[in-house]
Amino acid sequence: MVLIQTERFDVATLIAQLQARTAGQAGALVHFLGTVRDYSPQAGSHSLFLEHYPGMCEREIESLCERARQRWDILDTLVVHRVGELPLGDPIVFVGVASAHRGDAFRACEYIIDTLKTRAPFWKRETLADGHAFWVQQRDTDALKTAQWEDPSLPTP
Repeated sequence: MVLIQTERFDVATLIAQLQARTAGQAGALVHFLGTVRDYSPQAGSHSLFLEHYPGMCEREIESLCERARQRWDILDTLVVHRVGELPLGDPIVFVGVASAHRGDAFRACEYIIDTLKTRAPFWKRETLADGHAFWVQQRDTDALKTAQWEDPSLPTP
């Protein structure tokens, strides 16, 4: 399940939903929570604005989750990503994975968040405390992690 929304989400509720959807089959529920951080500590961030490509974004994330299901023995996934204007400290993204065993759940969760950062069509604009705004560029380290997951000749992250 993939949700793109402007509303704030409750992590405990999302974990409970994932657990209920696996009907007691999951021995491991692993999640990642991403929050708005200060990208420019020297100038002081004020907020982060996220845009996405509706429809295409959901399909890409669903495809990443399907690839994770093919690669690891997982039961279910749940991804919630927010868009719109988000203040410092607000949750941005939740990735949850349910599996019978923790190893598969951890690897699948890490794969989904790593590849989501480079494959899903999101754009981030940071606004500083002084009102200056700029688009956040993709980091080379994020692209490298995605490449490592997708190319078997490279070491897995």
